[in-house]
Amino acid sequence: MVPKMMFLTKGVGVDKNRLSSFELALRNAGIEQFNLVYVSSILPPLCLIVPRSEGLQHLQAGEIVYCVMARNETDEPNRLISASIGLAMTKDRKQYGYLSEHHAFGQTEKVAGDYAEDLAATMLASALGIPFIDPNQAWDERKKVYRASGMIFKSTHICQSVEGNKNGLWTTAVASAVFVP
Repeated sequence: MVPKMMFLTKGVGVDKNRLSSFELALRNAGIEQFNLVYVSSILPPLCLIVPRSEGLQHLQAGEIVYCVMARNETDEPNRLISASIGLAMTKDRKQYGYLSEHHAFGQTEKVAGDYAEDLAATMLASALGIPFIDPNQAWDERKKVYRASGMIFKSTHICQSVEGNKNGLWTTAVASAVFVP
C-alpha cells in the first residue's frame, strides 16, 4: 500500500489519567476513532498533502490508519512540552520526501516546529546529495540554501506546544502526519 494522500494534524488533551489525556489529544486532533499504526518517516512519491477535513472524509471509524506521530506528555504543573512533525519534499513529486518527529521540553511552538522542519529538510538534502550545510547556521539561512539548490521544493511543519496543567493533571501534546490510502 502506498498512500495517495496525507494530512497534518495536532491536538492537546488534559485529564487525571495519562491514557485519557492521550485519548483527548487524539480527539482534539480528529484522529481518535482510528487504529493508529506508527510508521517511519518517508513521504511517498506523488502523495498529495490535503487539509485535515479532506483527509478525514476518506477514512472510517475503526480503520487501520498509518501515521507518523510525535507525542509528549507531562504531569508537572506549567512544564512546557511540544510535539512536532516536519515535512520536506522535492520539486520532482515522483521522488519521495521526508517527515520527522520531534518531542521537546521547554521549547516554544516556533522553536520545536522549526527544529522538526529543519530535521526533515536536512535528511532530504542528505538523500539528494546536497552538500552538508553548517548545522550551527540558522534554520532560515539553511532553508534558503536548500531551496536554492532547486531540488527541495517545500518544507513545513506542524507543532503543538502546551504548558502542563497547573493542577498537575496529565497534559498531552500530539502532532501527526496521517496517511490516507
